[in-house]
Amino acid sequence: MDRYLHLLESRNVGVVANHTSVIGDTHLVDSLLSLGVNIKRIFTPEHGLRGTADAGERIYTDKDERTGLPLVSLYGDKRKPDDEDVADLDIVVFDIQDVGVRFYTYISTMHYVMEACAENDVPFLVLDRPNPNGFYVDGPILDPEYRSFVGMHPVPVVHGMTVAEYAKMINGEGWLEEGIEVDLHYVLCEGYDHNTLYRLPVRPSPNLPTQLSIYLYPSLCLFEGTIVSVGRGTEFPFKAFGHPRLLNHSFQFTPVSTPGATNPPYLGQVVNGVDLREFDERFIIERKELYLEWLLFAYNNTPREYDFFNGFFTLLTGNKTLQSMIESGAGISAIMRSWERDVAEFKKVRRQYLLYEDFE
Repeated sequence: MDRYLHLLESRNVGVVANHTSVIGDTHLVDSLLSLGVNIKRIFTPEHGLRGTADAGERIYTDKDERTGLPLVSLYGDKRKPDDEDVADLDIVVFDIQDVGVRFYTYISTMHYVMEACAENDVPFLVLDRPNPNGFYVDGPILDPEYRSFVGMHPVPVVHGMTVAEYAKMINGEGWLEEGIEVDLHYVLCEGYDHNTLYRLPVRPSPNLPTQLSIYLYPSLCLFEGTIVSVGRGTEFPFKAFGHPRLLNHSFQFTPVSTPGATNPPYLGQVVNGVDLREFDERFIIERKELYLEWLLFAYNNTPREYDFFNGFFTLLTGNKTLQSMIESGAGISAIMRSWERDVAEFKKVRRQYLLYEDFE
């Protein structure tokens, strides 16, 4: 804290935080308040300040019950802070644990807060955290035509950057409105580089409860743009997938209403599925690639009477290429080659913004 506390003393401070914003067992907000920091308001992303809301659930809470501080939800009526939300602040602190995947919305929230800060001449401070998927880069690059809150920038599905590195890229590549730049500051992680296999001490969102689910998330989340369940409403979300009519299945599960998944797909129905709870993490760690075998298996084993893909799939993948290749019968190697050149070019750009030793 000695690296940044002096930036907050005697200033009006805004904090972008959620349940992962902890120092040991103490929330960052509580720590700063105990040190006399004047926190004016807290900005909250998807899942809310305490991390209990469902994926996609709109958040409307306007006050933190524990501290009485005003909350500004950036996953309710608005995604970007209004001018009045930041104009009276002297600095905004961002401290949220990300998982290094383009469609995980915390980096989209960071973009909009950076933009609001830049427009109101408010410095932006990132308290960096390790990227648990920061040891590789892979996946299709987003086509700006399909820009959305689950994909705002022309980066691969797995970008291999910490939030501080990503903030540098947003600034440096001119991705904020009209190419403006925020006054960016950051505090780096001690002892981290992109070869580090960092295991998260706190689940980053309700349906990523274990390290295995975090490793599988970049590949399995593509199912969210299809008719296939990823195990929401079970004790093993993102460690299984299935559909009630899936062929060649190896086990079954029945989704129920759970915290963080109150109305999961196929609620109360028996789902034919594939159990990934015993999948060896080393396959992801050593391959350093998306694992598309499951997506093709599900597509090829779902009766054609159903529309397998929905419009959300294009937003997740960032272009139409992957869907069209799967529908035309392309194999894994051909699909992976389709983004190989783009990923190589992205890595050249990425290298300019790295703050830690790379994995290559």
